[in-house]
Amino acid sequence: MRKTEAQAVEIKKVDLPNGETIAYREREGGVKNVLLIHGNMTSSKHWDLLIDKMDPAYKIYALDMRGFGESSYHKPNMSIKDFSDDVKLFVDELGLNDFSIIGWSTGGAVGMQFAADYPGYCEKLILLASASTRGYPFFGTSPEGLPDVNNRIASFEDVRADSGKTVAVQTAYDQQNREFLKAMWNMLIYTNRQPDEEHYEEYVDDMLTQRNLAEIYHSLNTFNISAVNNGLTEGSNQVKDIQIPVLVLRGDRDLVVTQRMTEEIVEDFEGRAKFVELKDCGHSPLVDDLAQLQQQIEEFLTE
Repeated sequence: MRKTEAQAVEIKKVDLPNGETIAYREREGGVKNVLLIHGNMTSSKHWDLLIDKMDPAYKIYALDMRGFGESSYHKPNMSIKDFSDDVKLFVDELGLNDFSIIGWSTGGAVGMQFAADYPGYCEKLILLASASTRGYPFFGTSPEGLPDVNNRIASFEDVRADSGKTVAVQTAYDQQNREFLKAMWNMLIYTNRQPDEEHYEEYVDDMLTQRNLAEIYHSLNTFNISAVNNGLTEGSNQVKDIQIPVLVLRGDRDLVVTQRMTEEIVEDFEGRAKFVELKDCGHSPLVDDLAQLQQQIEEFLTE
């Protein structure tokens, strides 16, 4: 157990009916429940700065999705819905049915799918640097080693075999190549500020727990709850089923989630989502400007 100034964070595990075991961080607090859903290449560990700083009025649950952190990975996840269905089993096991969700990056897609499929559980939804309602396209690699925007890969097998992204990152995982992972994050995510040295090493340890890299890329590539074809899949239009308050947050320096992806979210919610731009932040506002992020989150949750 790790102590904060006034609250304790404990890592627990719960067995799901589908045979998986989900690890999660639980921080004691008041009667307002908040569920944190992490993104790709992370786990609940990457929420630690926010967990430590959020108002004691909130009781926080941050889970490790299947295949990340200390959770199991017995059966591969092949869609965002697979992850959101795990969330449903998780909250049912804990008896949670009145909570807000904060979904970061891939976790935003998982949060949207959950809110669409299971109304009555989530009261408010915050999408932090989230994948679009129309997914996150996976492009092939050009001969120069750059993303080929004219070649959107369709099959899981081709996603897994892509040399420029999947194979490169998976090889870094397999070889425990910490310097490669740091260089990648410094280029794409920590472009403005970096975590302190101790946190950074812990975050790299956390990255190396991931066992489902290609499955995540494929799930994001095929995700589409909008009303339009995203160039690969027809939209389910489940976005219309999300009728709770939604806050969309994106840093103006984000190199992972484009401005257009965020615009798609706002368009697809047709006026039901509020957008706030985080100033001088990249894909990890938790590191770039935690105070600004916390302010936007807590103002929205108390509205």
